[in-house]
Amino acid sequence: MSARLPHLTSIRDLDAAAAERILDLAREFFEVSRRPIRKAPSLQGKTIVNLFYEASTRTRTSFELAGKRLGADVVNVSASSSSTTKGETLSDTVANLDAMHADVIVLRHPASGAAHHVATRGRARAAVVNAGDGMHEHPTQALLDAFTLRAAKGTLAGLTVAICGDIAHSRVARSNALLLPLLGARVRLAGPRTLLPHRADALGAEVFDRLEPALAGADVVMMLRIQQERLSGAALPSLREYAREFGLNSSRLALAKADALVLHPGPINRGVELSDELADGPRSAILDQVEAGVAVRMAVLHLCAAGAETPGAR
Repeated sequence: MSARLPHLTSIRDLDAAAAERILDLAREFFEVSRRPIRKAPSLQGKTIVNLFYEASTRTRTSFELAGKRLGADVVNVSASSSSTTKGETLSDTVANLDAMHADVIVLRHPASGAAHHVATRGRARAAVVNAGDGMHEHPTQALLDAFTLRAAKGTLAGLTVAICGDIAHSRVARSNALLLPLLGARVRLAGPRTLLPHRADALGAEVFDRLEPALAGADVVMMLRIQQERLSGAALPSLREYAREFGLNSSRLALAKADALVLHPGPINRGVELSDELADGPRSAILDQVEAGVAVRMAVLHLCAAGAETPGAR
């Protein structure tokens, strides 16, 4: 990979060396975020536009903090306050932002492939970073998950990661199923048959329609949110039934290794996919994921906008 990252629309944009480069740079920015003055102004004079067509707390806030800690001018645009409400297309919105000389456009959109379309159809000279597109991918979430695991375990090589829940609708599961094996981990996917993709094996992971065998001997358990906004009525009889069959509690976590970590991309449906005891317990790395998100997104923005220039993180 060249020093500069032209776009990040999919984990498929990366090879192992590129992913490691992002994680190594994120480690430097992670230290910056723990300083009293949390600044590494490598992007002074650059403009980052966060263009979000879906609701978000963690992703949008962490991208905003990442840009500001790098010294960039950060503009937040939501669909509800944009000309989208007047019928403007995504391509026209991006073309207008590009005419204002945005350096990076961070895009979250409900249509799968939206970020790739914007990046490859010539409508943007800016670097495009996918902040989640429909049921396709969420590459920076997978990178921050990898960062969290590397920080806790030292390496991803040889780890078994069980990703459990609503696999069919999860862009987080797809990005992790691509990234984690690239870095040496083994991925298991588990969910009700109605919430597994038609070709789940195409993701290159072991697939289970029961939770218990997926958890057996796992080093990491990543629970996923039930995406009720994307579900048809027949896919899930009730949340109570789902919690009974696929919710993670202490007795089920005991099937994993004694030092297994619990992850969740958020927001958590407490008492459904994850009990309060585990979400807030000593084996939870959920807030570590949130902290890692700012550093990882700083690394991605830096590589997209500044490339080989010094990050000023040391």
